[in-house]
Amino acid sequence: MTAKALMQFIVEPLKPLRNFTFTKLYFSQIASLLGDSFTWLGLALLTYEINPKNSAAVLASALTLRVSAYIFFSPFAGVMSEKIERKKILITTQCARMIIVCMLPFITKEWQIYGLIFALNVFAAFFTPTYRAIIPQIVEKTIYREANGLSMATFQLLSVFGPAIAGIAAVWLGAKQIFLVNGCLLLIAIIPLLLIPAASLQKGMIMSNKSSKTTGSEIIKSIKLLFGNRIIRFALSIEFISAIAGAMVLVNSVGLVKTSLKLDDTHYGWIMSAFGLGAALSAFLLGSLDKSKTRSISLISGALIIGLSISIANFVPYQGLILLWILAGIGQTLADMPSETLIGENIHPEDQGKVYGAHFAFSHLWWAIAYPIVGMIGIHFPERDFLYGGLLTLGVALVTIIIFQSFGKKNYQS
Repeated sequence: MTAKALMQFIVEPLKPLRNFTFTKLYFSQIASLLGDSFTWLGLALLTYEINPKNSAAVLASALTLRVSAYIFFSPFAGVMSEKIERKKILITTQCARMIIVCMLPFITKEWQIYGLIFALNVFAAFFTPTYRAIIPQIVEKTIYREANGLSMATFQLLSVFGPAIAGIAAVWLGAKQIFLVNGCLLLIAIIPLLLIPAASLQKGMIMSNKSSKTTGSEIIKSIKLLFGNRIIRFALSIEFISAIAGAMVLVNSVGLVKTSLKLDDTHYGWIMSAFGLGAALSAFLLGSLDKSKTRSISLISGALIIGLSISIANFVPYQGLILLWILAGIGQTLADMPSETLIGENIHPEDQGKVYGAHFAFSHLWWAIAYPIVGMIGIHFPERDFLYGGLLTLGVALVTIIIFQSFGKKNYQS
């Protein structure tokens, strides 16, 4: 590969930034995601301050409430994004989140944590599907996959480096003050949204006649559209497989590093950073690598890569684990990211908002199902947890691939 070709390969994923509307949304996303890192690190410190003996249980409950808010409210959010001006949804939800995080430094009781965290993520459940539904409408079809990839790569990178930045800020400012930093970051995130004309965010949308349809019927329609398209249904099935493997990494890596390998927190941090960097790298390049209609190569290879990577994790030294976790991160992005792109490419623009909402709910439901499964594997098979988790991942992947290949040889559309 020549230097010019290599440079073009690297620069191609950045093409969406030529679209000024997308660029404003993108920088708003950066500020918002960085702020989220401050909130969750601050929450961990705050729960320990309020109840040192029960901080883990409080934090776990808060995270459960977070997922629950996504599962129950995202379908409603998707429908609302087609009935209410999208700019209003984005700005209102960001303002509400800013107010809530600025209230967190002043709480003193566990129930206050639960209430505010649930409310915070209800608004996040309305913001995210709306944001994702806008992207395929504002960028050209030729660069939509790159736009989606850039957005997801940023999410992965900030999930790695965001907590580190927040940790440094906590040392200088204190645990409670970093919530106010998030408030400032959310305010910064609102500014680019204010600069975008409302009409630019309404492309592909027809607001009339929406009021004649009930919210319940629209939610049912969104689920039918999500599972009714064979291409998207296969992608969603692979996402469930990826959730099992990803949950293994998130839940059981700490035991693998600190108990089995007898290493410290620093080594654990590097391991998880390797996972995040692998995911970010593949998200950045995926749009340029797989341009097929069904993305089946990406989906299948992703499920197999992450399944194989975790299957041998119990049998390698620390250096080998770093390499495996980079591969696992790559595999998870290959398995997860295509579904959002496929919705933008296969669902009519008028229905994309509700379908993104349904997808956001079901993708988090998969994780809610996967967490207890991998937790039980870790409890009952501590020395072989990743082996059995990997075999489960690969087994479900093979069954899924066989089923879809058997019933879909002629076409991918139901």
